[in-house]
Amino acid sequence: MTAYDIVKKPVITEKTEILRRDYNKYTFEVSPKANKVEIRKAIETIFNVKVESVATINVKSVTKRHGMKLYKTQAKKKAIVKLAAGNTITYFAEV
Repeated sequence: MTAYDIVKKPVITEKTEILRRDYNKYTFEVSPKANKVEIRKAIETIFNVKVESVATINVKSVTKRHGMKLYKTQAKKKAIVKLAAGNTITYFAEV
């Protein structure tokens, strides 16, 4: 599994922007099979930064309704990555 298979996409919401701005933490959607060590190595490889810590969250699927039809959302895994002081990821644009 390559680094790009592990890290799928960044999660950009109001809450993650506050984490990024105030605490130097970045949030990504990652592969459900990836562990914290693999996520750390992938982020360090892709963005050339030093990772201080990694927290993971498993988001379960939810049953939703659209009219009479029921469906389930897809389960996801998110990772909140705290970078060492002085490191930033330039992929995220300043607002």
